[in-house]
Amino acid sequence: MIAQLFLPGEEWSAHRSRAAEITARVMAMTTGEADELAAELARDFGSRHPDVRNVFLSNADIVSSRLPESVEISVARRLVLGAAFTSEYAVEGAALCNPSAVEHPDQTGLDPGQLRVALTLRSIGEGHRSCIEFAEAIIGPGRNWVFQERERPLWRARIREAEWSIAHFRAAAEEEGIATEISQSVVQALPERFTISDLEASIARLPSALTRRADSARQIEALRELRNAAYRAAFAPETALSQRVLTPVTAEERHGMEDARLVRFTDLTGATQYRGTYTAYDGRDIALRLIVTDDLREFDIHRLTGGAAQDKGMALFPRPVGGRYLALSRTGGESISLAQSQDGVIWDQLDKIHAPEQPWEMVQTGNCGPPLETSHGWIVLTHGVGPMRTYSLGALLLDRDDPTIVLGRTATPILQPLDERRDGYTPNVVYSCGGLIKDDLIWIPIGIGDSRIGVGSIEVDELLARLVP
Repeated sequence: MIAQLFLPGEEWSAHRSRAAEITARVMAMTTGEADELAAELARDFGSRHPDVRNVFLSNADIVSSRLPESVEISVARRLVLGAAFTSEYAVEGAALCNPSAVEHPDQTGLDPGQLRVALTLRSIGEGHRSCIEFAEAIIGPGRNWVFQERERPLWRARIREAEWSIAHFRAAAEEEGIATEISQSVVQALPERFTISDLEASIARLPSALTRRADSARQIEALRELRNAAYRAAFAPETALSQRVLTPVTAEERHGMEDARLVRFTDLTGATQYRGTYTAYDGRDIALRLIVTDDLREFDIHRLTGGAAQDKGMALFPRPVGGRYLALSRTGGESISLAQSQDGVIWDQLDKIHAPEQPWEMVQTGNCGPPLETSHGWIVLTHGVGPMRTYSLGALLLDRDDPTIVLGRTATPILQPLDERRDGYTPNVVYSCGGLIKDDLIWIPIGIGDSRIGVGSIEVDELLARLVP
């Protein structure tokens, strides 16, 4: 459960506003009534939301324009006002699915042979809106996996400005069809790396001859919306990983943040951090987003651009190959392809490496997370969609030095939604957004029917023995 801003209804007319009427009702309360209700709200919701007081006060500030000028109100009345514009949202009210697994940044306090794992989860609530949650598990010793209890309550992130590069912003503006004289003039006055504040200052300096044009207001608003696609989400240091939830922030993700695929990544300089992708959905269109974090507490969120970033389900290789960033992407909504990038944000399409072939993947196929490196090559976990929209898991083996070369594939699924795995919010689905290898054992966390999370394992040699050329 999270607490979020609630604005009840649209403006009724130029002369009537529900927000103004609700504010007036709060202001009409006696001091005693306001004090009593504020105490009741703190008692009822304080244990459900650790920062509920700050949430109420922040939401009160958002609607403060509805207050009479120069009026001063007590803290208790501000809390009541903010609570009137706050609602709870059950992030897992509809579904829980599509996990990915990666080595946890904290490996302290473990027994020999154990590994702590961090998982991302896709949670779906009212309105089929998706958020990104987290969980933990302990692997080992041996063939043993234990999910850890998830802590409560949930915490939302504090949102801050992030930086854009000029090249990335120009590429994104081109994709959005807003590379106009206005955008060129705004970008030309910016430093090589800039923030939201820098872009706003550049907009303020636009020549009046440009700002007076008929379409200038729409173009400027489009630049602002694009600018806001980059942000930093930071959680309080005292939060446990399983208490953190990334919720939609920007317009292009207002209907969901779907299917995060995380990997522990080593870049061209040798620096190590966590990188991942997810799909932002605005209710009509999708946009691929990049997550970068050192500690799974502070996250830099950015938009991905380029021809290979136009479909869902991109998964990053854990290191550069041949001096290039590589990723698995999707082509035509049904085939697995390779993508390349020089900077990790602008992606070009390379070769298609796998298309639907077998009956269990006749509708479409795609990756199930970042490639897993072995001495034999890159193991790519895949999913296939067959008749009755049944999702099953398979695998590919790519050449280690040239991943455009497919060395082998599974002709039959390694995991299917059979028996107790058939039912759920979305029936006939087993799905993963990323596994990992420990001691030559591949661990694959799976979403089952979009209703629960499980895990499967298979030895590397066992999987390789099942591949056909």
